[in-house]
Amino acid sequence: MIVCGDDALAVRLAGELHDIYRQPVTLLVPDADTIGPQPPATTRVVEADTADAAALREAGAAHAAAVALVYEDDEFNIRAALAARRINPRVRLVIRLYNRKLGRYLAELLDQASVVAGGQAGDSTITVLSDADTAAPALAATVVAGTSKVLQADGLLFRAIERTPVQRREATEPVLCTLALLSSTTEDPDGTEGTDASGPAGPRLLPAPMEIAQSAQRGAVVLEAVSHTAPSPAPGRLSAARLPVMELFSRRVRWSLAGFTAAVIAIAITSKITTGDPVAHSAYITLLDLFSINDPAVDDPVERQLLQLFTGLVGLLLLPVLVAAVLEASGSFRSASALRRPPRGTTDHIVLLGLGKIGTRVLARLRELDIPVVCVEEDPEARGIPLARSLRVPVILGDATQDGILEAARIHRAHALLALTSSDTTNLEAILCARTTNSDLRVALRLYDDEFATAVHRTLRTAHPQAVTRSRSVTSLAAPAFAAAMMGRQILGAIPVERRVLLFAAIDVAGLPQLEGRTIADTLNPGHWRILALDTTDPADRRPDLRATRLDGQSHVSGLLFDLHPGHLLGPDDRVVIAATRQGLAELLSHRPQATPAH
Repeated sequence: MIVCGDDALAVRLAGELHDIYRQPVTLLVPDADTIGPQPPATTRVVEADTADAAALREAGAAHAAAVALVYEDDEFNIRAALAARRINPRVRLVIRLYNRKLGRYLAELLDQASVVAGGQAGDSTITVLSDADTAAPALAATVVAGTSKVLQADGLLFRAIERTPVQRREATEPVLCTLALLSSTTEDPDGTEGTDASGPAGPRLLPAPMEIAQSAQRGAVVLEAVSHTAPSPAPGRLSAARLPVMELFSRRVRWSLAGFTAAVIAIAITSKITTGDPVAHSAYITLLDLFSINDPAVDDPVERQLLQLFTGLVGLLLLPVLVAAVLEASGSFRSASALRRPPRGTTDHIVLLGLGKIGTRVLARLRELDIPVVCVEEDPEARGIPLARSLRVPVILGDATQDGILEAARIHRAHALLALTSSDTTNLEAILCARTTNSDLRVALRLYDDEFATAVHRTLRTAHPQAVTRSRSVTSLAAPAFAAAMMGRQILGAIPVERRVLLFAAIDVAGLPQLEGRTIADTLNPGHWRILALDTTDPADRRPDLRATRLDGQSHVSGLLFDLHPGHLLGPDDRVVIAATRQGLAELLSHRPQATPAH
């Protein structure tokens, strides 16, 4: 196995392959001393600025079973993928790309190259993943109470709901299954989020039915519903939805115009009553007086003269209001493509720090849920700025740790703060500063080092026991999915359960003694894996990759069946969707021989 990268994800991925799957790993990095903690001692390290043909040959790509390309730059990964395919046409490639559309085109191109070189079409040797897409749903869920942890693949929506012990006891709706039991220390201010080394007090993934029945005092993550979903339409250009008429004018101008309208109506009604003219004629005369284009009422009754004078006065007052309205409207159109500022009445919103790759995906996810967001970003050219502008999301440009920036984002009235910058110290400082303003603020921060994150989490919970505190590592969320893809599995996604990770994968039953020839009930392995769905599509019509979408952006309709009969016997032609722990998936795969690439 070869892992090529220039950030923490490469080291995490190498550790995952070594520790969980027991695979020999070669790590190709620019400088092993600058990308994070040291890789496992048995890992071979090759240092090269880029993964060009010479570096890949030195790392052993000609005889490798799989190559992971996880540079932060999409262009680096594309060039390396093309070079690796030339060196070894049958090597399995796992490519990290932020651009999902480009990823689909690239996978098709490389698959065609593999066929030309003597491979087989549709053998799923190309896997394109995004750490941002893997982590975004989980990060969004950390700051929104009651939000589902969502996995999307091929129009399928896996919705995992976190329930408190009280909600579990009061729930009447049936669930498909219980995915995990949360730590017994969840409500303890001195407790910490569970990890793989938490022991009996930590979270229990894929528990046995008896354990579920005996753990009513724990919270749980349940699979509540499964449905089909279509891809969201891309945000368009300026439209009525993007620039409502109400946003053209300030509240003062709107009230002033409403007041003048009421005054004109009142004058027209008074004119009709005093003169006895028809309503239309009275309204017409009132408008002529309002704009001072009517003849003076010298010979008319006193009532008519007074109404004309009053109407002329209203017309004089209307002129500056009309000028202000025109100026505001023109200013609104000019700034329609500019960044918005948070309105004064903004409240119960989420403050999002950082609009890089991760922050952009999280922003899109929050807006899909119709959750109000105010963003803070230091770089005016950040990746997420165009998305925030198109979605009309308020953005504060500046360093979140500087005085006045969080106040401008209305942090004192916010529901939650999500710190997703690439700097651990910036995220921590922003969280601590926000807590001094709003001690009950729900916070979630992105931290790299797990030990540091655990210490920060425990300290913040002890200092603010009534507030919700979460810390997440993008690399720890993404590395298990990348590692499983390198082993040849279709990873549909991953969800965090505190500090552990639960994987969803599509598995072909053939060649797996734990599945083939067994009933659904017999395949249940508590704490390791559980079958969630069966692909009922005829094998001849079955798509090799459940994650894939067509290049026209349309989702395939899959034949997955979730209402499984416990006595159903699995045959070699069956394909199933499973939920598995990292160790469980590695154990399941260890019983299937890996295909040996051509030398």
